[in-house]
Amino acid sequence: MNVRSEAALPLTRQIEKPAINQLMTGWDASLKLIFDSRSAKTILARRQHHGPLVIQKILYPEGNNPAHGVIIHPPGGVAGGDNLQLTVEMQSESSALLTTPGATKWYKSAGRRASQHIDMTLSEDSQLEWLPQENIVFDGADVALTTRIQLSDNAVFAGWEVVCLGRQASGERWNSGRFRQQLTIKRDNKLIWNETALLKPDSALLTSIAGLRSQVVFGSFVVAASNTPAEILQQCQQITLDSSAKYGVSALPDIFTARYIGPCAQEAKVYFEKLWHCLRPWYGKRDAVRPRIWST
Repeated sequence: MNVRSEAALPLTRQIEKPAINQLMTGWDASLKLIFDSRSAKTILARRQHHGPLVIQKILYPEGNNPAHGVIIHPPGGVAGGDNLQLTVEMQSESSALLTTPGATKWYKSAGRRASQHIDMTLSEDSQLEWLPQENIVFDGADVALTTRIQLSDNAVFAGWEVVCLGRQASGERWNSGRFRQQLTIKRDNKLIWNETALLKPDSALLTSIAGLRSQVVFGSFVVAASNTPAEILQQCQQITLDSSAKYGVSALPDIFTARYIGPCAQEAKVYFEKLWHCLRPWYGKRDAVRPRIWST
């Protein structure tokens, strides 16, 4: 394992460089992970990090595969000017599940954009599940989320994203700021999924029937794993919530997708997890096992 760490740098450089960067532009943090299959077990073969973005010790609650990892951003929130970069490479026949320990908080930006860029590349017969906790967008936050997935011929990707506009717990509404989100998935360099959102507090999409219908939480769950079997799609369609939320599933060639628009991030996660338990035996050839961090 090759670990890059600032520990080898002189103490003055460890303190001065991030401090100057924070004052001028914000935090720059990056994490690169390479998973490989060795003797039929997925290992974290390499990791590189710069700044406050790290991964906890890899766990194996399901046996040799998949490897479970928790991505941590120690500051606990993302401020204006901060830039997070996560890069994941899955070597042939490797399998991993990555999540986060809690909600990602996007703070008021004070005129500077905060961004997160995720690049994930999956080689033949590999599988990656990206199942983070929700994003909470504070009033005044200027946020840009970009996720790019590159798949080899028979690689499998499953991932969800849940967004809450404003802090519901404190009664805060999202009255100013901007939110941008883009997800692209390519298989063998051919685009198979492209989803883009651009929201402002005065956007018609926030209130329109074709948009968020005045709800503050929205999310999507996407699986790229060949064509969804009809019986699996039917099982997913039968999953319901006792809620005013709007939700549903659909299947396209090579893509399964689910949507949630409603009042509660926790409810969105419950819905997606129910779908995950239904879908995982199909695309992952094993039952779903909750990451331990979700129960803490």
